Amino acid sequence: MKTRLIVSFIVLMESLTIWGSDIKLSYPILGGELSNSAATSVADIDEVMPRMRALGLNTVLVPAYWELMEPIEGQFDFSLIDRTIDVAQREQLRIVFLWFGAWKNSMSCYAPGWFKLDTKRFPRAMTAGGKPMEIASCFSNDVLQADLKAFSALMRHIREKDPQRKVVIMMQIENEIGMLESARDHSPLAENAYNKERWAERYGTDEYADEKFMALSYARYVEHLAKAAREIHDMPLYVNAAMNSRGRRPGEYPSAGPLAHLIDLWHEGAPSIDLLAPDIYDTGFKSWAAQYAMPLRPQDGGKVKNRLFIPESRCCENSGVRALYAFGEHQALGFSPFAIDQAAKNETESVTQAYGLLSQVFKIRHMENTWGLLFDQDDRERIIEDNGVVMTCRHYFTLPWDPRATNGTTWPEGGAMLIRLGKFDYLLAGSGVVIDFKTPAEKQQEGIKILGEDGFAEAGGSSAQSPVSQKFKGKRLGLLSVDEVEISSDGTMQYLRRHNGDQTHQGRHARISIGEWKLLHIKLYEY
Repeated sequence: MKTRLIVSFIVLMESLTIWGSDIKLSYPILGGELSNSAATSVADIDEVMPRMRALGLNTVLVPAYWELMEPIEGQFDFSLIDRTIDVAQREQLRIVFLWFGAWKNSMSCYAPGWFKLDTKRFPRAMTAGGKPMEIASCFSNDVLQADLKAFSALMRHIREKDPQRKVVIMMQIENEIGMLESARDHSPLAENAYNKERWAERYGTDEYADEKFMALSYARYVEHLAKAAREIHDMPLYVNAAMNSRGRRPGEYPSAGPLAHLIDLWHEGAPSIDLLAPDIYDTGFKSWAAQYAMPLRPQDGGKVKNRLFIPESRCCENSGVRALYAFGEHQALGFSPFAIDQAAKNETESVTQAYGLLSQVFKIRHMENTWGLLFDQDDRERIIEDNGVVMTCRHYFTLPWDPRATNGTTWPEGGAMLIRLGKFDYLLAGSGVVIDFKTPAEKQQEGIKILGEDGFAEAGGSSAQSPVSQKFKGKRLGLLSVDEVEISSDGTMQYLRRHNGDQTHQGRHARISIGEWKLLHIKLYEY
């Protein structure tokens, strides 16, 4: 089956074919994931969901706990699922359920007590030394059947409760699946499977070969759940991955999960899964995102290899600009800070502000192109060449007169979604960025000019610039207008105020300072 995943803000409303089956999402996910125990009672759900709506989310990622759903084998309690759906519908929110089944962050901690106590029927994975771990073995058919039975019951119940998928729009299968302590399972069942596939002869015996073996095995396990879900209640399905960061080796991170370097094995083993999704907590946000934003390639038979969806990201003061970057640079399906229900106000504020801008941007009916900007103290500049326009985009603190740039504190990240609406016509949505616009000829001939906030040369300073006598060749670009706007429900821009003079450095650039969140409509002219 082919998948058509349609997202409303995509340029020209284009349909994209990705790995999976026929599904549609009508809008991007401006999400937030609840902390692990935030939905374990009706009172918790009643309290947390209205707060999520007030933060500006349109979608909440909520755990579905196997241990609470099937406390006695074969007896299911869907009261928490029902309450979540009912309150979400009342609050005009959508839900992505996270199946905390056989594995959560590698461990089998959310399996029911009857499952945990019966280690003979539901065997554990083992290290090479024979040490059993709190990780159910994916090679056990009994483990699979118990997990599959519960997950299938959940999918059937959701179909009955929300048959048109008006509330529950996507499912995550398991959570950060993977091996810890050992790169692969060495239990008797696992060893039989390993030897049967003659894995060592084909791929070697180091920990990286072991990780590949487990990746294919985990993917095959997940495929059983995904295939069943498709037959019961078809909707987008994904698996999330804990990153292999900080130089750790297999076994030191959740090895064999749906990591970018294992994507082909996951595609082979789990063809019914739509997305591999990164949980990004470490530094280097742009690099991690890029690994999972895999565009259309001819060798993939006309399919998008993987579309970026970030179900978990560290909730912090930089979350808002990271969301703007993900949607602008990679046309992400969604973004979701983790444990947003427990975050401090200064951390959630950036999410609320960014989502407010994005909610307006997504109403625009026509975009010719988009880019994402994300800057910090070390990564300060990006140059974008766009059909005769060279845009030099920088962190706001690169402006020499802002004292916060040099007071010794770490720079907050600045970021934005930059959109081309037409020739010489741009929209900038973000915080903490500054952009100047030049023709290629002008950019090539520019010198370094150190100017004060008033636009004058610094007194006594040495400005290295092109000699006055050097003949300028070509044309220049100027700011025709920079207007702060908001976007109405029909996609039209509503004028708020004109930025000029000091706000544009006397026509030299467009900027949004750190701490401000704005939409700027920028028009250029050539002379």
